[in-house]
Amino acid sequence: MIKKLKKKNGSKGKSVYAPNPGQRENEMHILAIIVNNEPGVLARVIGLFSARGYNIESLTVAETDFAEHLSRITIVSCGTPEVIEQIKSQLERLVPVLKVSDLTAECPYVDRELALVKVACTGEKRLEALQCANIFRARAVDSTHESFVFEVTGNMKKVSAFIDLMRPLGVTGVSRTGIAAISRGPYAIGEFCLQQGKMGNNE
Repeated sequence: MIKKLKKKNGSKGKSVYAPNPGQRENEMHILAIIVNNEPGVLARVIGLFSARGYNIESLTVAETDFAEHLSRITIVSCGTPEVIEQIKSQLERLVPVLKVSDLTAECPYVDRELALVKVACTGEKRLEALQCANIFRARAVDSTHESFVFEVTGNMKKVSAFIDLMRPLGVTGVSRTGIAAISRGPYAIGEFCLQQGKMGNNE
């Protein structure tokens, strides 16, 4: 079952291309983008979003193929299906972009995010913080007499829930990596849809 990340009730779309309120519900979509690893590529991709009023909720990027000098950019953005399709189409027109996939709409996927959460606490709150961390399978990567730094990994909802739970105990700093996502199964970007199309033609 394909997962869809939805904005909370009452939140407004942040794209200038969004339809009238109530016409279509805005959804969070995860876009996977393969680009040539060269100077200015990330700036061009981000520039496309900012120039058209699209908001980026999360962004991660790193070189994934050192031999071919390719990088993978994972962007989480919000909009109606039509807006997301516009974003995808415009990204595909950029010269350094080789492949674009809307993982949320096209195929089953796995997504993870890592966060480092600093909690300043003493006394009973230290024990409570450790108990909460154990429930979320977070681990302490730094500890002093007055603080912890917890490392928590999971989907965006789990990470956000852990941070919210820790706030009353004394959160003083949060560093989040943003979402990293990849399709399930043996297919690379774009291959899942092609395979589904072939299966449909044979039926």
